[in-house]
Amino acid sequence: MRRSLGTPVNMAGIARNYGMHGLAIGGMDDHVHALITTPPVITIAKSVQVLKANSSRWMRENRLRRFQWQEGYGAFSVSRSLIPQIMKYIRNQKEHHRRRDFATEYAMLLRKHGIEP
Repeated sequence: MRRSLGTPVNMAGIARNYGMHGLAIGGMDDHVHALITTPPVITIAKSVQVLKANSSRWMRENRLRRFQWQEGYGAFSVSRSLIPQIMKYIRNQKEHHRRRDFATEYAMLLRKHGIEP
């Protein structure tokens, strides 16, 4: 079975090593969703940098194919009351993206939050 970059064991372990907690981590071949909690001393930018740098290292050490993260990222804070819904969304990525590709969905999410894609 082929493991995608969004393999929870990999990124959840990275998060844990830096004091973060991966509530739900998963994705597709072209993107990853990570619902994480961070301690107050770790900024969103630092948490993304840690996840990207360490997962890139893991990919180099464990994969034959070339891997590179994109330049940017999207990060959104969420209400505690929405955590179960977001966890379900992350678990169902494969099914979800049969209906809508990532680029379309991401553009819609940005617009919903007042950000021009």
